[in-house]
This record gives sequence, C-alpha cells and structure tokens, in this order.
Amino acid sequence: MTRVGLLGYGIAGRVFHAPLISSTEGMELVAIVTANPERQAQARAAHPEAKIVTADELFELDLDLVVVGTPNRTHVEYARRAIDKGVAVVVDKPFAPTSAQAQELVALAEAKGVPLTVFQNRRWDSDFLTVREVLGRLGDVRRFESRYERWVPQVWDNWRELGAPEEAGGLLYDLGAHLVDQALQLFGPVRHVYAELDLRRPGVQVDDDVFVALTHENGVRSHLWANAHAAHHGPRFRVLGSEGAFVVDGLDEQEDALDAGRRPTDAGWGAETRTGRLGVVDETTEVPVERGAYQHFYAELQAGRIPVDPAGAVHALRVIEAAFTSAHENRVVTL
Repeated sequence: MTRVGLLGYGIAGRVFHAPLISSTEGMELVAIVTANPERQAQARAAHPEAKIVTADELFELDLDLVVVGTPNRTHVEYARRAIDKGVAVVVDKPFAPTSAQAQELVALAEAKGVPLTVFQNRRWDSDFLTVREVLGRLGDVRRFESRYERWVPQVWDNWRELGAPEEAGGLLYDLGAHLVDQALQLFGPVRHVYAELDLRRPGVQVDDDVFVALTHENGVRSHLWANAHAAHHGPRFRVLGSEGAFVVDGLDEQEDALDAGRRPTDAGWGAETRTGRLGVVDETTEVPVERGAYQHFYAELQAGRIPVDPAGAVHALRVIEAAFTSAHENRVVTL
C-alpha cells in the first residue's frame, strides 16, 4: 500500500484529495492535518482510518506520499519538507506563489530523486476532455475561449480573498491556474501575454474580475476569463477553427458530486447529459461530453507515473506573473 499523508482539510483536502486518495486502489490515507475542530470532526467521520495529526507529527510518520492541500503561502514550505525527507509529494495548484520558488522546488526534487507533481485535476474535466477530442475536426484552430464565471456577490472570509502577496490570493492565481494550464495543454508555450484585472465587489482586496489574452508560439490566441461577479455566464469553452467551431456551456459535475459524497468507484461516475455543439453557424451537431475522470490523477501516480509535469506548472506561473505585469503596466508582455 502507498501510505499517504494529507496536509489540509479545507475545500482542497475534503472535497478533492481525501476522497480521490481513498478511492484509489493501493492507496491508504493514514494521516490528515487540520487544526480546525470542525474540520477535524468532519475528517474523523469521513475517514476514521486516518489519524488527525499536526504538520510536525505528519513529517515524523512513515509515509510514501505527502499531499499539500494547504493555503498557498505554505505550499513551498511543506513541499520542501517532504522532498528533504525523500517522500513523493503532490502540491495543489497554484504550485507556488512565484515561478522562481516553483523552479527551486523542481530543481530540489530532481537533485534528490523525489517524485514531484502538481494537482491539476481539471485536465480531466468532462468538457476539457471533449475539447481535446474534437480539436482535429475544426481545421486550423484560430481562437480558444475559456471561462470560469460565478455569481458570488459577497466577499468570502477566506485566505483566497486576502491581499498580501505571499497569500497568492485572487482569481488569477485560483481559477486562472486552471485556465492557463488548460490553454498550455492544448496549444503549447506562450509568446505574448495581455491582461486586465479588476476588483469589483465592495471590500475585495484581490482580483475578482480577470481577462487574459495569450498568443501561443504556434499562433493560436487564447482568451481566458474568470469572474466572481458575473450575473450571466458565457460558454465554458468556445473554439474557433478554419473549418468549424465547438461550443459547450456549463461546468463539469465532478466537484459537486465529490462534495455530495459520491466517489469515482460509484456506477456512472463522470457521466453527464450535457452536450456541446460542433459545426458551422446553424449547421451544428450535438456532441455528448466525455466522462469526467479526476480519479486518473492518483491512479497514474499509484502506477508510478507523474500525472502532471511540474515544469509545466512553472511555465504556467510565468504566464500568470506576466499577466499581473501586463495589467499593472497596461502593456503586452513578451515571455
């Protein structure tokens, strides 16, 4: 068995990591770190086989894998501690507050021969898998549009809403980490970055309205949106090619399913009735979305493969940093 220790039991740990680890054949969740009494009770109820420990206690255990699902400001510290102990590590996105810190972690892991990966679960979203499937039917792709838009008019009492740089808060670091990663996965490295960042809601300290335009080295342009104050939501994806387009609305349902207590081992996991539209103007056909498959991340890891190359996460952070520079200096940034 792969003995796993989980740092953090907020949304990342409770909704994503703990259920996925527990659903992966050959993995055993043996310890969970959370100081919050309510979350401790939740963890004990959902995972009675796991000990509730402190971070220092976790690093004294005999573990094969450490998963870092804590606030962004602690990612580097905990990842480095795991690597120094020679224990494989998964770091939730964003990998680190800066690309320089992320690169240091990659170099350290390589020097010590420790497996290191980044939790980019939305590479296994149903709609993203569908986009990958239909790309070859669009001719030469010219423009890729991707959105995470929400209606959250009140600012949360959460570290993601704090403005200190070490928190790496705001939507560009949060949802933007997924948006940028997906664009890089589809169309490769980026040459130019332009961004607009705004603070829309009363009392907000960090960006809650994000637009990023990327020009990839192959000429494809990606337009990415994230918004916490969108009273109407645009399509999740719109891809325009020389021979057709693909459009899909709505969001992958796996997060809600995990939050409701469903697991990838359940019958019908990842299946949706949602469809996209493929074709030209009014001459389109309905395309069922692929089955979502978040479970593949830990299954790949258990099989001895790195599901997400951390070097790609370093490049994504450089794109995010360029977007901040672009927005603050009102210019296009060349990478």
